[in-house]
Amino acid sequence: MGSEPSRVGYSWARASVVMMGAIFASRVLGIFRDTVIAYRFGQNELTDAYRAAFQLPDLLFFMVAGGALSSALMPVFSRYWENEQKPEAWHVFSTVATVMVSLVGGLVIVLELATTMAIALMFPGFDPMRHELTVVLTRIVLPTQIFFLMGGLMMATLYARKQFLVPALGPNIYNLGIIFGGLVLAIWLGIAGLAWGAVLGAFLGSVVLPVVAMARLGSHFRPCLDWRHSGVREVFRMMLPVMFGLSLPGVYMLVLRVFASSLPPGAISALDNANRQMQAPLGVIGQGVALAIFPALTTLAATERWTELRAVLKRGLRLVWVLTAPATVLLWILAEDISRVILQYGRFTPTDTGLVASALRGFSLGLFAWSGQALIARAYFAMRDSLTPVWIGSAATALFVPLCFLFLHGLAMGHSGLALATSVSAVVQMVWMLGVLRRRLPRDSGQDSTPFVRPVVLSGLSAVVMAGVGWWVHGLAWCGMSALGWQVNLSALVVLGLTTGVVMVGYLTMCRWLGVPEVAYVRRVLSRQRG
Repeated sequence: MGSEPSRVGYSWARASVVMMGAIFASRVLGIFRDTVIAYRFGQNELTDAYRAAFQLPDLLFFMVAGGALSSALMPVFSRYWENEQKPEAWHVFSTVATVMVSLVGGLVIVLELATTMAIALMFPGFDPMRHELTVVLTRIVLPTQIFFLMGGLMMATLYARKQFLVPALGPNIYNLGIIFGGLVLAIWLGIAGLAWGAVLGAFLGSVVLPVVAMARLGSHFRPCLDWRHSGVREVFRMMLPVMFGLSLPGVYMLVLRVFASSLPPGAISALDNANRQMQAPLGVIGQGVALAIFPALTTLAATERWTELRAVLKRGLRLVWVLTAPATVLLWILAEDISRVILQYGRFTPTDTGLVASALRGFSLGLFAWSGQALIARAYFAMRDSLTPVWIGSAATALFVPLCFLFLHGLAMGHSGLALATSVSAVVQMVWMLGVLRRRLPRDSGQDSTPFVRPVVLSGLSAVVMAGVGWWVHGLAWCGMSALGWQVNLSALVVLGLTTGVVMVGYLTMCRWLGVPEVAYVRRVLSRQRG
């Protein structure tokens, strides 16, 4: 690990800390955003319509702007950049940006005209009021996808140049825009204020911020339609497979909303709230590490240093799973307390909290799988193999839809069964992708002695032990809070903090005692960051 910066041109572990810190700030703002929405509107027909309004925009986001195109662009841009062909790198960027902004702009116009019909098809269980409100809100937020596309392409070039902070700050500004919409614009516009706040945040965070960073670092853009350039054709050839490989977590939520539209009002909002709570550790750990390691993987793949690539991937997966194990335990134990602290204010009732908590437990079981899948998929993309994640993802999706029917209707598990179906499919997909990747990775003359199975098993054992300890501490803490008679939100906050502290200290202590290397490694990296 000590020679890592010299091998890939930067420290991916230190970059992981930067990314996780910035994404953590984004998740904190996201929590405050959800608190504002819950306080102002509760969990009902209005919030169902607001969540459903992102269905059409999310389709565009996951297909084009949500990481697929930028992840297809980055390996190509990075290869030209690393080989000192910088004019070619900017030529590819300019062509891809010109073509895709024009295309997505046209699609946004078409979807604006077809919104009424599309919402009727996607949410057949909606009553007329929810349908009409969803149409209005959808038309407001659709243009944000143009901003996300522009930002995604610019941020891909920043990642390729080992610049991580500015791309990580974009979601913070987006969340601030929605918070502004909920606190200020909603006074006059009602729930439409949230939608207009999302538009403002997307423009500032995904367009203004990266444009300033690109100008400061020195970048070159000129409108261009050079379809015949080999690099441009490679980006577009990779885009569709990469799109499907990266978008499955979001696609699953789109499917869940459709199934949940037939459930009582509030089910869609409960699933979205629970998914956002699960996405907090997923974004901070899984996506943070994956985004930080991706440039290292592309550099090593471009130079065909396969033994080093395999070692970096193993360390990345170990780090991801060591950190997600206690997060899964805490999400399961503290499901109700998390929702009480974040959401149970104003119009948000204890019944609403119960709906969110049951869904969160279903989602939490798949946290380690989604976190691992985020990194494994990028290993494929770094190798310019974007087809394998597609057929594996297609098979996982083919399993997911029947599981939704089974858990929702066959087992009558309601919305929590939909969350559980998501986790089962995620585990199947991750295990399958990892098994195929082990066989597909080329081998060179180097010897890879990086340990993998033992640290993962030991961290899992530590998490299981601390799950029992945490459950006991949680029950004991609530007995104490009940005796004191404190207000429920304050009591939940105290219980949450106490249980989290005991579980994390116990988990890290046990991992260190068992010799899991990531504990000492993360501590060293954090010490360097403070220095």
